Amino acid sequence: MTVVEKLEALRSLMNEKNMAAYIVPADDFHGSEYVGDYFKAREYMSGFTGSAGTLVVLPDRACLWTDGRYFLQADAQLQGSTIELMKAGQPGVPEIADFLADSLKENDCIGFDGRTVTSHFVQELSKKTDVKKISFSGEEDLVGMIWKERPQMSMEPVWELDVKYAGMTREEKLASLRERMKEEKADVIILAALDEIAWLLNLRGNDVKCTPVFLAYMVIDQNRAVLCAHEEILSEDIRKKLSDAGIEVMPYEGAAQILKELSEGKTILADGDKVNYQLVKSIPENVAQKDIQSPVMLMKAVKNPREMENIRNAHIKDGVAVTRFIYWLKNNAGKEKITEISAAEKLEAFRAQQEGFIGPSFQSIIGYGAHGAIIHYAATEETNVQIEEKSFCLADTGGHYLEGTTDVTRTIVMGELTDEERKMYTLVLRGHLNLGAAKFVYGVCGPNLDSIAREPLWEYGLDYNHGTGHGVGHILSVHEGPQRFHWNANPAAKSAALEEGMVISDEPGVYLAGKFGIRHENLVLCRKGEKNEYGQFMYFEELTMVPFDTEAIDVSLITEKELAHLNAYHQKVYYAISPYLEGEELEWLKKVTRPLTK
Repeated sequence: MTVVEKLEALRSLMNEKNMAAYIVPADDFHGSEYVGDYFKAREYMSGFTGSAGTLVVLPDRACLWTDGRYFLQADAQLQGSTIELMKAGQPGVPEIADFLADSLKENDCIGFDGRTVTSHFVQELSKKTDVKKISFSGEEDLVGMIWKERPQMSMEPVWELDVKYAGMTREEKLASLRERMKEEKADVIILAALDEIAWLLNLRGNDVKCTPVFLAYMVIDQNRAVLCAHEEILSEDIRKKLSDAGIEVMPYEGAAQILKELSEGKTILADGDKVNYQLVKSIPENVAQKDIQSPVMLMKAVKNPREMENIRNAHIKDGVAVTRFIYWLKNNAGKEKITEISAAEKLEAFRAQQEGFIGPSFQSIIGYGAHGAIIHYAATEETNVQIEEKSFCLADTGGHYLEGTTDVTRTIVMGELTDEERKMYTLVLRGHLNLGAAKFVYGVCGPNLDSIAREPLWEYGLDYNHGTGHGVGHILSVHEGPQRFHWNANPAAKSAALEEGMVISDEPGVYLAGKFGIRHENLVLCRKGEKNEYGQFMYFEELTMVPFDTEAIDVSLITEKELAHLNAYHQKVYYAISPYLEGEELEWLKKVTRPLTK
């Protein structure tokens, strides 16, 4: 069926069930950013393949909300679909709840699959539509009724992450979580976020592409811990180890029943940003709900000393692979046919040569020329172009290693540049360097620092429509919270103080549609610095070990301080990865990391 035919089929079902609107989010049952093929209902219904976006279907109208990373992509993919693009956060574009409150009549019904929307999302809908006495129907998966060839739900085998990589045993993590539950006066906690469960149990899986997690829920109290997962994914050895740690295993669908059986007077901690609407509805009315951020999120985000050391080693391995790739691309483009897709395959091959490589941490973004301006561009057979000896190639890629997860972007010079390209490259690099060199007192949150990276662009009336940085998990999701760099002051956009051990990206950019895109990205590790009468000072340790392409730098636009930081970084890169290079690759590394002067 075409997208138009799918929408008509959905509207027919909506009419049968007296629904005036139906919401199709991008989420799975766990609020995940990236999801398995079974859960790609929004992609199936709309044709839009981005990771973020929600489709809302009315009898006479269909709209899709997505953020600034995907405006160009969504605009192209929605052509001919009859679906209107709603550019979230832009002037005049309402939020979904406000849109529905304005569009629906009194006593109308909004439908959705209650397993795919969070409790907080429905709370916001209820708040905005209450005046019209709008009702909700969360029991019907209407897309599932249309999607006749839907892929099976993934049930890949789970594997164990050795404590030499994890740094703590699952027993230690459970004990720490239970202490935090006591502090919050919670008797029970329900965990639905897949990365939180995988981290807590020192287990990894393969149910989501590029994210080594497995489908599961957990319900934990002071005496009992229950893992609800597909039983066939757990080996006998892992089952025994879980049992030895006091963890029971029940079927994946069993979490709702456990919640229904909670005793009167108990208090359950359920993070409304993570736990789906259907699960929350299963909690008895005589059980108190504490809707706060899951404590596991912060526990996971603050890397322990073993994890920090392992992550440094992962970035040295990754630096060798990415540096070899850049050298190869610059020296072979134009001499042989290299496309965006074949370049991504070559980079993965370089990574695969590194010991402990597991796989990519997200779908590689190799955008040549104008494609670099599409922030989350992913080449397809239809869009794949040859990389030529001119302009830029933007390469945003990452890997999972047994030691940790990487995410790096380099904008690579492929040939003669214009003055505009040099200027933009340098302005973005200045912002990147200044944020990486930031020093601040403890208690500062990421949004407090975001403008440091944007200031060189703001000076010229330029900006970029995405956050400056996101947290990165340890062999989990390449995007994790609560740490982030983003100027958005929306009270709903939670932020947290930057703690020692947090890994976060530093990735400003500039994107000129139809021309080129530039982004510079390193991962940094938050560290404690000096402590004095003004408080505990913090700084960032650079983790990524890949040189910048100095051919594009206009030194007349860069300050001495910024140049000194760049030179120090390049010296660090050289000493970290030069022992693993030889011949022409090593000579090239010496050349590109030599100190620059005004």
